Amino acid sequence: MEKEKLFDLWANRNPNWEIKYEETILKTFCDYGKGSTLLQEARGKIFGAGYEIIIIAFFIGLYHNRRKELTPDTTKKKGLGQPIKYWGNLDSKPGRTAYPEIRKYMFAALVARTDIDFIALDKGDITPRKVVDKLMTTMEEYINWGLDYMAEKMEDNPNYYFKETSFLREFMEFIAPDTSKDESSDDEPESLD
Repeated sequence: MEKEKLFDLWANRNPNWEIKYEETILKTFCDYGKGSTLLQEARGKIFGAGYEIIIIAFFIGLYHNRRKELTPDTTKKKGLGQPIKYWGNLDSKPGRTAYPEIRKYMFAALVARTDIDFIALDKGDITPRKVVDKLMTTMEEYINWGLDYMAEKMEDNPNYYFKETSFLREFMEFIAPDTSKDESSDDEPESLD
């Protein structure tokens, strides 16, 4: 019997997130919970499926390199109801393009940011399931921090993410930090004292 690849085991999972973000984030930005028959009603949403905002939250947590443990109370957590392997496969809908590569980027980031003993895995000292459990914990904690970050931004300014380029601006800060604050110091040479 062929061993399943870690990527496939991970892709069959469904990360948990805290229910407290359902109304404030998921339902605010996504067609989450509408089902495919009611999409006409939710045209004003920025994202379609709930996993799209979960992906955004993951990358916000990842790029800030901040994680937040989920509540241990299982009644205050839930999954999206769709395994990761189906995220980004909505090219069958008019106007949509599939983006399955993003799952590979997420997996690579998780492998890089999760403490995994691959030698122990290769020797059989730990199981692939234990490794995937660790990857999922890392993923869920990045998502949780990202959701919390978005919720705080919206608490401070309810319209923060309702500008046309708000999410783009969020990620551009990681690529090209705003240096306009330091412009005045660039005009004067550094003191040699």
